[in-house]
Amino acid sequence: EPGAAEESIRDIPPSAIGELSGFDAKGFAVANKGKSLEAIVEQVRDGSTVRVYLHPSFQFVQIYVAGAQAPSMGRRLAKSEGTADDTTNVDDSGEAPAPLTTAQRLAASTVSTEVPPDRFGREAKHFTETQVLNRDVRVVVEGTDSFNNIIGSVYYPDGDTAKDLSLELVKNGLAKYVEWSANMLDVEVKIKLKNAERQAKKEQLRIWTGFKPPVTNSKPIHDQKFTGKVVEVVSGDCIIVADDAAPYGSPSAEWQVNLSSIRAPKLGNPRREDNKPDKFARESKEFLRTRLIGKQVTVEMEYSGRISTMDGQNAVPVMNSADTRVLDYGSVFLGSPSPADGDDTSSVPSTGTQPKINVAELLLSRGFAEISKHRDYEERSHYFDALLAAHSRAEKAKKGIHSDKLPPVMHITDFTMVNSKKAKDFLPFLQRNRRHTAVVEYVFSGHRFKLTIPKETCSIAFSLSGVRCPGKDEPYSSEAIALMRRMILQRDVEVWRLLPLCFVHIFIFNI
Repeated sequence: EPGAAEESIRDIPPSAIGELSGFDAKGFAVANKGKSLEAIVEQVRDGSTVRVYLHPSFQFVQIYVAGAQAPSMGRRLAKSEGTADDTTNVDDSGEAPAPLTTAQRLAASTVSTEVPPDRFGREAKHFTETQVLNRDVRVVVEGTDSFNNIIGSVYYPDGDTAKDLSLELVKNGLAKYVEWSANMLDVEVKIKLKNAERQAKKEQLRIWTGFKPPVTNSKPIHDQKFTGKVVEVVSGDCIIVADDAAPYGSPSAEWQVNLSSIRAPKLGNPRREDNKPDKFARESKEFLRTRLIGKQVTVEMEYSGRISTMDGQNAVPVMNSADTRVLDYGSVFLGSPSPADGDDTSSVPSTGTQPKINVAELLLSRGFAEISKHRDYEERSHYFDALLAAHSRAEKAKKGIHSDKLPPVMHITDFTMVNSKKAKDFLPFLQRNRRHTAVVEYVFSGHRFKLTIPKETCSIAFSLSGVRCPGKDEPYSSEAIALMRRMILQRDVEVWRLLPLCFVHIFIFNI
């Protein structure tokens, strides 16, 4: 039949017959990234590196499994690296040297020209051979490294399920987790790999035999859970909660709670020109203020950590230093099961063990915070996996700090930090409107506060008209301050009838 001979000829690439010199690994990875390719494992180089034969493309490809690295199987040194000539026997008499015997060649190659395998290298290779060698597998190409090695995931059948080779190696203590290649994987797979390595370390499996966890600056807090009202938002990752069980004015009534395992942008120091706020720092704090102030929350304290105070808010974990302080970290859950308008509802926890809305997860999903990079065996949030997933969603959507856009700039003139003449000159501009919407920024005493008026872009000091509360060290002073903190601190208020006092920059208002 005409043309039958031509149709029966397969056009196969050079790599199908082992010729890899012209193989374009990067082009292959780009063309097949994310695709599921059927293959047969032809060779296992070590526990985390296999050579597969792809079909129907009939190509030999070497795959380095993503997210894991097994111990090395050693290597054979080049001839120039050897310590003896492996072709002849050296004769001191000057006569022609005799050729080496087969036994001498074998001894020279195994003793002087080989680097032995790492500990558990043979066991890791044997494990991979028993699972995938000469078997049908599924390969998902993830990318390439800087040396054009192909990184991918290898899945092999086990009954009715498919197992991930890298996960099984890490789970059995035959490979360690590798961050740079794991970054090519989905966040859910990364979480599984990290948790598997952590569990293998705890059980001291194989390569982790004798492993001793490093000393950390964090300590767990057990069985400490309470409910209360949020009275102040210090920053995008720190709030103050008034415990419902403690009386007003009690030193133990208010808890400073730092949200576990997240870092919000730094607010900086307005008194220093060289310490300006980070991108989205104000937006992060304002987001928490509008969601939490005055709301009932449930707090689960999880761990405490020692940080350095040398760099202000740029805290660095240190040990046994005089310039340190201890912070308490916990997870905060909103009392309302319904997020505010515009919130990402996918950030609401779906697990039965996690009540209502995790505030840290909500911040991450809006792009107003980042995940803290914990070291091994360092304490972290009990809901760390959910936080990682929320952070990944925000990164993909380019929200908040992950976007290329800059937030709108808002310049606030603080009249509590300028001379009295400037405050007096600005007073007529405030008196043009009878009423102003404002935010209470600080409580000095039961009747004196600091107020920010967003529409006028200014902050002023002010007092309640017709009221005087006890001053510092007077009876009931702390109770009056605590009452005002719970009632109006960082709340949206309306002020009217602004009048000057003899202390020009102080204003009177009625709520």
